[in-house]
Amino acid sequence: MRVLPSGRSLAPLLAALALGAAPLAATLSAQQMDHADHLAHAGPAAGGTAGAHRTADSTLPAGAGEAEARLAASPRHGEWVMIPGGAPGDSVRAWVVYPERSDRAPVVLVVHEIFGLSPWIRAVADQLAADGFIAVAPDLLTSKNLPGSPDKVDPQAASAAIRTLDRAVVARQLDAVGRYATALPAARDTYGIVGFCWGGGTSFAYATHAPRLGASVVYYGPSPEPAALASVRAPVLGLYGGNDARVNSTVPAVDSAMKAMKKTFEPHFFEGAGHGFLRQQDGQNGANLKATQQAWPLTVAFFRKHLGR
Repeated sequence: MRVLPSGRSLAPLLAALALGAAPLAATLSAQQMDHADHLAHAGPAAGGTAGAHRTADSTLPAGAGEAEARLAASPRHGEWVMIPGGAPGDSVRAWVVYPERSDRAPVVLVVHEIFGLSPWIRAVADQLAADGFIAVAPDLLTSKNLPGSPDKVDPQAASAAIRTLDRAVVARQLDAVGRYATALPAARDTYGIVGFCWGGGTSFAYATHAPRLGASVVYYGPSPEPAALASVRAPVLGLYGGNDARVNSTVPAVDSAMKAMKKTFEPHFFEGAGHGFLRQQDGQNGANLKATQQAWPLTVAFFRKHLGR
């Protein structure tokens, strides 16, 4: 485990937390314990349309307050598509963004928070495209027909609807989105996944399910039960706010289990940053922005290493 910036290790604290709390299972039912915490950290900008924001840095994803402006100014091609969901009568709406490059690109699936497929998530997908990937952000609440869909889904309605999702259905839909994306003429036959909060837990859970997955990046999502990790083949990168003990307490047991099974898990903890730091970059007296500045290059480098440039 690493703490960034270095200076004080969180390992003793996390070990103590691990002794007093059983790890959360990487199931949607367990992740539903996160709702109150996610809402507490969301502020008015959960949908990406309000709240103070910093000066834009085009090498980083937008914060929530600037997401819509960044999307409007993007030179990249983004489009809505409907993807067969892997079962009769099931379809998944998704936002697809293409990089500007002359060769075929690796694919990254972008899994939304409990607030649904917001403008902020689409802006994150756009940044991944700027970094050279075909980014596909599936709306895992497509079948719920929520108010504001697809452009500005109501975050409260999305949060309530997330509670009703079935983990097996989500995995099947992500499989279908991965097949669709890697079959695109502009795509390579390799894909990874990244998720945030609820989506972070989902992206780790998906690594226990998908043998073809090339890489998984977890932003401040709860970890699977160690017993579920035997089927993980993809390398996993974990990115956590230092001030997020509830989620961080699930990490030590998983870290030990992955090491014992000789699987790749790289957890990083960013001192002073809170839960949801990539979206709320103006929070925690600058610590969230600092965490973003460190976490995003790690994300891009991890995907390039395991999926190709």
